[in-house]
Amino acid sequence: MTSKQVVEVDDRWLSVDEIGKYLGVSSDTVYRWVDKQGMPAHRLGRRKFKKAELDA
Repeated sequence: MTSKQVVEVDDRWLSVDEIGKYLGVSSDTVYRWVDKQGMPAHRLGRRKFKKAELDA
């Protein structure tokens, strides 16, 4: 994988399921963190996440 491909993967919108797998938690936990702890999420139909925002 080239560095450009890595940037494209890191910059795409991720679903709740993908973020849960990335963080090692359930989808319910992701929703709870968004609602109670202000985890950064964006609504694009369904909630979507930027991996770079979560890593920060």
